[in-house]
Amino acid sequence: MAQPPNAPELTPQFCFNTVALRDFLRISRSSIDDSITQNLNALFTPSSTGFDPSSTTIRTPRSRRIPASSCNTFKNKVLFPSWQVRSDVLSYCANVATSPDPDDPEAVQRQAEEMKDRERMVDERLDPYSARFFPTEARTERLAALIRQERGVEGIVRARSWGLVSERCGDEGRDWEAALGEWRKGEERSSVLEKS
Repeated sequence: MAQPPNAPELTPQFCFNTVALRDFLRISRSSIDDSITQNLNALFTPSSTGFDPSSTTIRTPRSRRIPASSCNTFKNKVLFPSWQVRSDVLSYCANVATSPDPDDPEAVQRQAEEMKDRERMVDERLDPYSARFFPTEARTERLAALIRQERGVEGIVRARSWGLVSERCGDEGRDWEAALGEWRKGEERSSVLEKS
C-alpha cells in the first residue's frame, strides 16, 4: 500500500516557490490518487481463503468488494491523511497569498512601472492600443491564482478517487467532502482524548 509523502515545512518561501509547491502536490497526488486503482487492488487479497482451482474456470467481475476493515484502514491511514496534508498546504499558501508581502522583490519595479504609466502621454488616434498598460502582477496575486487553480484540480482528483473508493468499498451515498469531514471529526475527538 502506498504511503503519502511527508508534509513540507510550511513557510512563505515554500509557497512562493511555485515549483516546489506544484512538485509536492504532484507527487502527493501521483502516489495516492493517480494510482488509486492499484492501491485498492493491493487491498484485495483473494488468496486469504486459499487457492481454489475451479476459480480459474469462471471470470470474476473486476469490481469486487474489498473487505471493510482493509478499506477503512486505507481511508483512515493513507487516503484522508494525504488529502488533509494537501488541504493544509493549500490553506496555508492561500493565507500567504492574501497577506501583505513586505519582502516582495518586485515591488520597486512595479512602483516604477506605475509611475511611468502615469507620466505617459497617450494619443489613441495615432495608436488605439497605446492606452493599454499591463502592470507586473504581484507575487501574491500569482500565488492566489495558482492556489485557485490547484484547489480546482484537487476537487476533481478527489471526486474521481472517491468514486473508485466508494465503488470498491461499498461506501456509496456520501460524497468525498462528507467522508473527509467525518474523518476530521474523528481525528479531532481522538486528539482530544489523547490530551486528557
